[in-house]
Amino acid sequence: MSDSPAAPRKLRILVAKPGLDGHDRGAKVVARALADAGYEVVYTGLHQTPEMIAAAAVQEAVDAVGLSIMSGAHMTLFPAVIDALKGRGAGDVLVFGGGIIPKDDLPALAEMGVATIFTPGVSTEQIVAWVEAHVRPRAEAS
Repeated sequence: MSDSPAAPRKLRILVAKPGLDGHDRGAKVVARALADAGYEVVYTGLHQTPEMIAAAAVQEAVDAVGLSIMSGAHMTLFPAVIDALKGRGAGDVLVFGGGIIPKDDLPALAEMGVATIFTPGVSTEQIVAWVEAHVRPRAEAS
């Protein structure tokens, strides 16, 4: 037996590109930064439906889902993914996102259950710090 504390469990984060948006560079950069920070990352690729994202989140038992939306469909896609997660019994999975999202839409997205939105220019270090501050405590409490 060792007296050293147990290492924290690896957080599992799904990164997805919902809808028809084909711009995935940012999602790949975030997925890589999260993996480099020691998280298990599942990247689903382009053109995912909300149902596909929710199914993958449940199958992979993720702690959080990050959505990258550049298409302007954020007011439809975020709530659709949240509803699909709830429909699969995974309403407790934290949903966050990034992309081109007008600041005026941020309060409505928060009311819909989106934990946070990372706007262009945010650093990957800030994203990792947010995951540690918000995702880890929830995962360790469950």
